[in-house]
Amino acid sequence: MFQIVWILIIGLVLGVFARMLLRGPQAVPLWLTVVLGALGALLGNAVSGWIGVRHTSGIDWIRHLLQIACAVALVGIVSPWWAGRQRVR
Repeated sequence: MFQIVWILIIGLVLGVFARMLLRGPQAVPLWLTVVLGALGALLGNAVSGWIGVRHTSGIDWIRHLLQIACAVALVGIVSPWWAGRQRVR
């Protein structure tokens, strides 16, 4: 149960950070920001494992940068789609 709460907290932090790094307004609600941040964290972990930098001595800076980059990419991809979806209604 605590792992789900931890995933949501990390998703919130990464999602909000990704929205701050992108220019302009993003029409993504907070719940979707949390989901995209959590997905970015999972995708960043997977990519860091694939390239062999998931576990290093000290702080895993490359893994964290990959998580942020994946979260930014996901918010950047989903935000225009979500805004277009809202206008159609």
